[in-house]
Amino acid sequence: MSQTDDVFNGPATMNVDLFDFELPPEAIALRPAAPRDAARMLVLDGGTTRDTVVSDLPTLLRAGDCLVFNDTRVIPAQLEGTRGNARIGATLHKREGPHRWRAFIRNAKRLRDGDRIDFGNAVTAMACDRAQDGSFALDFASDEPVELLLERAGRMPLPPYIAAKRPTDARDAEDYQTMFAREAGAVAAPTAALHFTPELLAALGHAGIEHTTLTLHVGAGTFLPVKADDTDDHAMHAEWGRIDAATADRLNAVRRGGGRIVAVGTTSLRLIESAAQADGTIAPFEGDTAIFITPGYRFKGIDGLMTNFHLPRSTLFMLVSALMGLDRMQAAYAHAIENGYRFYSYGDASLLLPSAPGGR
Repeated sequence: MSQTDDVFNGPATMNVDLFDFELPPEAIALRPAAPRDAARMLVLDGGTTRDTVVSDLPTLLRAGDCLVFNDTRVIPAQLEGTRGNARIGATLHKREGPHRWRAFIRNAKRLRDGDRIDFGNAVTAMACDRAQDGSFALDFASDEPVELLLERAGRMPLPPYIAAKRPTDARDAEDYQTMFAREAGAVAAPTAALHFTPELLAALGHAGIEHTTLTLHVGAGTFLPVKADDTDDHAMHAEWGRIDAATADRLNAVRRGGGRIVAVGTTSLRLIESAAQADGTIAPFEGDTAIFITPGYRFKGIDGLMTNFHLPRSTLFMLVSALMGLDRMQAAYAHAIENGYRFYSYGDASLLLPSAPGGR
């Protein structure tokens, strides 16, 4: 038995090194494909592997299947400010109250509980409640909704692997929102849905493929690397999500009718799995989830996943390895790198359809 086989059949804890791979820097996409549905898509369907493009999706799914999108909207959650003479950077990642957000802080050693940060444009906040992970709660000093304050003082929070290569610009305000973006509160886009256009959605409808939405406000914790040696030692950051009763009923009806539930993005998948019962029934859900999916997990609520290509050693690469098998995903990523696929948030897509959907 190989080490990989041992991981899949043994305890859930495993060495993070198993999920490492070499990625050439030039594989990181700095802009999305144009048009969006012209992006390439690697399809893993059972035991087969095919190179396609996203616009082929209506021919790759079946009538009666249902795509599930995340309708969260990215807010301008990155702030630059000062505390006295010290420059302070803040990336909001989770709402904790009407005027309070938890934030990751750059130059946190210069900040203490009770300090006030001036972000300019009449936007200030008091830092408090420092957590063990180094984050602070920020209490914004205004009766205005925080979202309005961010429109004045914030900027779009591009992922660090893009922001390190170029500055955020006006194009990102549109490029980094999906066509489904409606519920403001995310600090990272559900990027698999960036590939969709009204024309593609219409073609899917003509093919008898349904779609629906849920809400998961993606936090900046999605970009944090796994620093622990073993997966059991990694702490996920909680994110707020909601599946209303009508959506849960619709997804259960899809399953009863023989259709497949295909999550568009790992955020949709994680929320569906958080709401799924042991028998695969999806219940209404509202609240925080910190679900961490690694190989050995038995999927209950989804039958497939459309997602982008993820970072080495990331929780998201662990998730796709849980769905398709670690050896299979390592081979797929090697194929993608060799054939020039573009990686990460603005990159190309994959469609993952396991042989035993939903663990059924």
